[in-house]
Amino acid sequence: MNARILIIEDELPMRTALKDVLEAESYRVLVAANGEEGLNRALADKPDLVLLDLMMPKLDGYAVCAELRRFSKPVAVPMLTAKGQIEDRVKGLDVGADDYLVKPFSTQELLARVRAVLRRVQRAAKPLRILVLGEGRIDFVQQQAWRGKKPLHLTAKEFAVLRLLAEAAGEPVSRDRFLDAVWGYTAFPTTRTVDMHIASLRSKLEKNPEAPRFIHTVHGVGYRLEV
Repeated sequence: MNARILIIEDELPMRTALKDVLEAESYRVLVAANGEEGLNRALADKPDLVLLDLMMPKLDGYAVCAELRRFSKPVAVPMLTAKGQIEDRVKGLDVGADDYLVKPFSTQELLARVRAVLRRVQRAAKPLRILVLGEGRIDFVQQQAWRGKKPLHLTAKEFAVLRLLAEAAGEPVSRDRFLDAVWGYTAFPTTRTVDMHIASLRSKLEKNPEAPRFIHTVHGVGYRLEV
């Protein structure tokens, strides 16, 4: 089945044109007229790709993209905007956009970018199920954990923090990234919240939490998982 694409665009002519172009390529197309509506539609319908305008009422594209990155199912997010300055593109990519198209763009370029982003996300969509850390074994699908034969109680947030570390494949994860991905744009935690969850995970998974073998601090940045 062809991918489902959600267009979040507040300008009706652009929204209609994008819908027509994508439907002509046999994509299944959903539409939303502002960021808030688009985020709700994305959460309910779980599209494969979100074509996201940047400047919109209620929630802008940056905020919507940050929320979309909390999905358990990977979703491709190319951003569409009239803004073309380097700092705007960098900010969009930093909050999780997969690509960035500056208006006006050609139909051929749009379709090529959509195909390329879908391919990348589909390749990365292999779900992480089991993580083994010494005597610790974590099943992300069943949301269960053990240390040896003893069950461990991890909270939903601790599972999410650990998954983010594991998916980073040894790269540092910043505290801000934890806050965006685990707690979300609409919550108001502090970086201290991240530190407390890391300390809790170490107490449950590390033989010596004061000298951790697996969950390492990257000073001035955040944390890194070494398996």
